[in-house]
Amino acid sequence: MMSDSYKSIADRMLEETIIKIDGAYAEATIRAYRVDFQDFINYCDKYNLESLPAQPLVIANYIQQLVSDGRTSASIRRVIAGITTIHKLNRFQDPTKDTDVILEMRRMHRKLGRYSKQAAGITADILEKLLQATEAGNRGARDRALLLIAYDTLCRRSELVSLRIEDIKVTIVDGIEKVSILLRRSKTDQDATGKRLHISARAQVALKEWLDRLKNPEAGKLFKGINRAQRICGQGLCCGQVNRIYKRLARRAQLGPELIEHISGHSMRVGHAQDLVISGASMPQIMSKGRWSKTDTVMRYVEHIDF
Repeated sequence: MMSDSYKSIADRMLEETIIKIDGAYAEATIRAYRVDFQDFINYCDKYNLESLPAQPLVIANYIQQLVSDGRTSASIRRVIAGITTIHKLNRFQDPTKDTDVILEMRRMHRKLGRYSKQAAGITADILEKLLQATEAGNRGARDRALLLIAYDTLCRRSELVSLRIEDIKVTIVDGIEKVSILLRRSKTDQDATGKRLHISARAQVALKEWLDRLKNPEAGKLFKGINRAQRICGQGLCCGQVNRIYKRLARRAQLGPELIEHISGHSMRVGHAQDLVISGASMPQIMSKGRWSKTDTVMRYVEHIDF
């Protein structure tokens, strides 16, 4: 085994790095850096190798191990990106730019390909089936508001669970009530400039029904957990719960095992983007609506549209 001093130094440096970048990166990104690099430390410990700084050949062998473990090419790219970042943040030379690592990444891509499994799109038609599958009571009210707001705003799951009640704004335009919610920060707005997201009249009705059930409908996270007794919990939803809610409703709607398996927290974004393409929206309109910064991301979302 690696000497205690080697592993303890790497562990300590990782924790110091995580503390250093707190607030500078998204929480999900920081969590991925911690988990991925800790796994790399454990791999190095197993073979009595130094992990920080790491030698290029060690990383090349680690890539081979990840392939053998059944990891996807996308997850391996994420791991290598994390190793790069942790080294740079500690002012070490980036070992992933070495020829040995580059060649192993090419070998990995030739074997596994670059294809990333796409989430199934929850289009308007599927959304209707999910809405019909919602229950009565608090859970149903929460789920209907969640579904409709997620579809209208194309929020990522992390953005959806970050929405706050105090950021809801009601305005009157030509005698008609309009509702918007401030998205304080997003993946493409790390400086928290913020953007107001407008919701449809139907979503406004669902939102009002949900807010009427809350004890404090003026502040706090918009979407909250609900226990088996249908009581609303104080804490907000986490990202993983969004996935589970979508899948639970899909099972109730009897959408079929293959579709259910591929539903994720991104399914609303995928589905609404597909609907926008079918409706004739331009690429700039779609990118603005979904807050995308790269066209290739949008293209992956809409490449499997069944016209």
